[in-house]
This record gives sequence, C-alpha cells and structure tokens, in this order.
Amino acid sequence: MYTSGMKYVVILPDGASDEPLEQLNGRTPLEAADIPNADWVSRNGALGRLVTIPEGFTPATDVGTLSLFGYDPARYYSGRAPLEAAAQGLDCSDDGIIFRCNFVTVLDGCMTDFTAGHIAQEESDRLIADLNSLFADDKMTFHAGVSYRNLLIMENCDGADLVCQPPHDIPDQPVAQHRPRGGAAERIESVMTRAARLMEGHEINRVRRSKGINPVTGIWLWGQGRPTELVPFQELYGCRGAVITGVDIIRGLAVSMGMKLIDVPGATGYIDTNYQGKGEAALAALDEYDMVVVHVEAADEAGHMGDADEKVLALERIDRHITGPLLDAVRRHDEWRILVAADHPTPVSTKAHSSVPPQFCYAGSGIEAAAGLPFSEPAAEAAGLFVNPGHSMIRRFMHR
Repeated sequence: MYTSGMKYVVILPDGASDEPLEQLNGRTPLEAADIPNADWVSRNGALGRLVTIPEGFTPATDVGTLSLFGYDPARYYSGRAPLEAAAQGLDCSDDGIIFRCNFVTVLDGCMTDFTAGHIAQEESDRLIADLNSLFADDKMTFHAGVSYRNLLIMENCDGADLVCQPPHDIPDQPVAQHRPRGGAAERIESVMTRAARLMEGHEINRVRRSKGINPVTGIWLWGQGRPTELVPFQELYGCRGAVITGVDIIRGLAVSMGMKLIDVPGATGYIDTNYQGKGEAALAALDEYDMVVVHVEAADEAGHMGDADEKVLALERIDRHITGPLLDAVRRHDEWRILVAADHPTPVSTKAHSSVPPQFCYAGSGIEAAAGLPFSEPAAEAAGLFVNPGHSMIRRFMHR
C-alpha cells in the first residue's frame, strides 16, 4: 500500500487553529503570521479540515493527535494520563488508575493559572516529594514530570463514571462548578483538599509570595485512565518513525506507537522552546527514518495565555526553523511527502481548547495541487476537503 523508499515529514503545531481576532484586524493568527513554507505546502498539495475530536470526546492534544496518527480514539483512547505515563515507563495495577496532576493557582475561587506560573522544575520536584510523604500510607504515588505536568498513580480506585475537568479548559472560571463527579469523586476531592492544605504554609509559597509570585495553591487531578495497548505504527503503515517533542503526552504516544524518541536540549513544551534545535534534530533523523515527526506546543501555550501576538510569533518560528528546513531537505529525496496539521484549535479569545475541526495540508510525490490556497482556517474552509473520521487522514497522506 505504501511506497518503499518514501520519506515522510509530519509537523504538528499544537493548537494552531484559531478564530478571527480584533487585535489582528479580523485575521486569525495563521493568516497574520508570515509562514511561507506552510503556505507552499498548502498551495502545492491538498488543503482541508478534519475531525480530530470525535463527538463525545473532550478536545485535547491526546485525542487530536491519536486521530492525526491514524488511531480511532473510540477504540484506543483511555485517558491522557496513561499515555503520559508511558513516556516515563510507568504502569499501574489491575485496580489502579493513573491521573494527570497539575500544580495550579486558584485565587478567589477561580482557576487563575493552570500551570502555577509554569512552576520551576526544582519547585515541582520538591512538592512532588512532599506529596509522596503526605500520602505515603494511602496507596498512591506521585511522579514528577515537566514543570506543572505531573502524574498520580492511585491503587484500588474505582474510576467508573469518574469525570474530571481539564484545568486548562476553565481559565478564570469558578472551580466549584467543575469539581470531580461520578465514581471515586469523594476520594479525589479528599486528595486535592489535603494537598491544598500542604501548600498553604509551604516554604516554596513563602518564597514565591516574598517575590510577588502567585502561590501554588494546590493540585488538580484529571485525564485519568488505564493503559491501552496501541498497534505499532510500523505494523499499521509500514514505515519506521521518529518523534521530536517537548511534552510527555506526545512522548508517551511515540513510545506506545513504537516510534523512536529523539530528545532535544531546550525543548521545553513552552513558548521558549528550542525551535532551531528541533529543526536540526529532525534534519539529522531524516536520513535514518522513513518518517520524522516534529511536535511543537508553543502555539497552544500562547492560545492558553490569550496572547495573539505570541501565537503569531510561535507560528512564524515553527515555519522558519522547522517547516522550512525540513521542506528543503525532504524535497531532495526521490520520493517524499510533507504534512502540516493542527490537532485542535486553542482560540486566544477563550484560552481553551475547541473541538472545531482544524486544518491540515500535505504535498509531495504523487499529490496534485488542489485549491492553491495558503495555510489558514478560511482557506481550508474554502478548499472544501473535509475528512471525517479524522483518523482516516493519515492513510490519504501516505497512500500511493
């Protein structure tokens, strides 16, 4: 089905899709950004929109990226936390549940900051250690991730019907309206309450307050589930892949799909990530692997910040340091294809994820130019190509 010797490049600008913004003169960040390389791909290949978030699923990177890689979320998705746990080689018992554990700042009853000011790693590590001491006798263990992105493995936990709201989807909203509900909700509430008491007088918060920094007021548990085994990507699609990312959710997906993880110094999963380093690492991997995937979180983070200008800058940096060099390099191969796709929108106006179908474009060997339009939301709408279900798009991209 797939061509031997074909080189594939996949670029995933997380949360890139958006809406027209007054501060950008009625344009979306993609329309406002100078992205000549993504525009080239769009003008010289296929452009459209796809359903990355099936009905009934919470819009997020985990579901959206599963769809982009060709895995049906209805079959393979069990929660965000188990995928992140895979990145750390963590598992749980048969009666256990894995949770994503954010450090957060809740002030006046509202979710002020779902990252606790992008808490420093040394602060996060210290708090995780203290949480493990606090809950040493409660059949649960906390595991440090990157900054605010941590995990909790809770044994003997009934996760049936448990609903936990992602904190990044309730910015500036009263948290009382979004508490856990369903099975084990009381236990989850108890854990979060005890953790908040620990934070109240913690030395880290005394130092933060003295510096005028908002405190870490507690933890927020969400994204729970149990591990689900994925069919290896190479078995499904016949090619060996490598992934470059700065966040554990994509790292976990890569591990679960059997792809090679390539670490890049300075890949922070934030707006200050090492764009150039990611591009250079991808170029080096292109000769060894059939497919090279580069994921960048920065546009999503800018959306959560409500910062349109920062989102435009993130998109331009991705285009300049990653899309451009990889497009030049892959075109030197006899047979090649390149895909640029967003997993979901993260509108600046709401600072939260959206399930509106995002846009994608791909070009390369055997693919004819269709709409001839730039890479943007209005252009993708005008192109008329709509892929539903979204997990079928990867076959369109790879099929000869």
